[in-house]
Amino acid sequence: MQTAHVRDVFEAIADPTRRELIHLLAGAEERPLHELTPQFQMGRTAVSKHLTILKEAGLVRDRKVGRETRFRLNPAPLREVQDWVAHYSKFWNANLMRLGQLLEEEEE
Repeated sequence: MQTAHVRDVFEAIADPTRRELIHLLAGAEERPLHELTPQFQMGRTAVSKHLTILKEAGLVRDRKVGRETRFRLNPAPLREVQDWVAHYSKFWNANLMRLGQLLEEEEE
C-alpha cells in the first residue's frame, strides 16, 4: 500500500544537505543516523529533521532495529524530477542544435 506524500519532492531536494543525504543513502542498503551524522557539520537532531523532510516526500523509508532507526532511499518519487528535467532537456537540445547551425552558417 502506497501512502500519499506530505511534501513536494522538489521542495525536499531543494536543500543541499538533503541532496547529500540522498546521495549517501543511494550508496547503501540502509544506514543508521549515527553513520549519517558525521558526514555533516551539524548535530544529530538537524540531520534527523532533514531525514524527516525526505521521509515526508516519500524519498526515504525507515525501520526500527532495536533502539536504532535505519534509513534507506526510496528513489521512486525522483521519477517526477527526472520527467520534469527530461521535458526541458528537449528544449535545450533543440536550442543548442539551432545555435550550432547558426555558428556554422557564420563560419561559412
